Amino acid sequence: MVTPVRVVIALCLVAPFVAMLWVGSYAKTDPAFAGIPFFYWYQMLWVLLSTLLTMVAYKLWQRDQRARASQKGGAAE
Repeated sequence: MVTPVRVVIALCLVAPFVAMLWVGSYAKTDPAFAGIPFFYWYQMLWVLLSTLLTMVAYKLWQRDQRARASQKGGAAE
């Protein structure tokens, strides 16, 4: 069943892939940050963002599973 929470989970997990596969959007040197070309610091930023988005997706998934289990009257797996 597709719910709004599951759509948000999917977006959290897909966003890093889309951002990294769309190379044309970050294949440049400017703007540099602390002397590091954009190409490199953009990718490193996505490492941090991917971690954050994965944590959000995991917490939302746990909450969704607990809600589904309580609706069925059982325990969450």
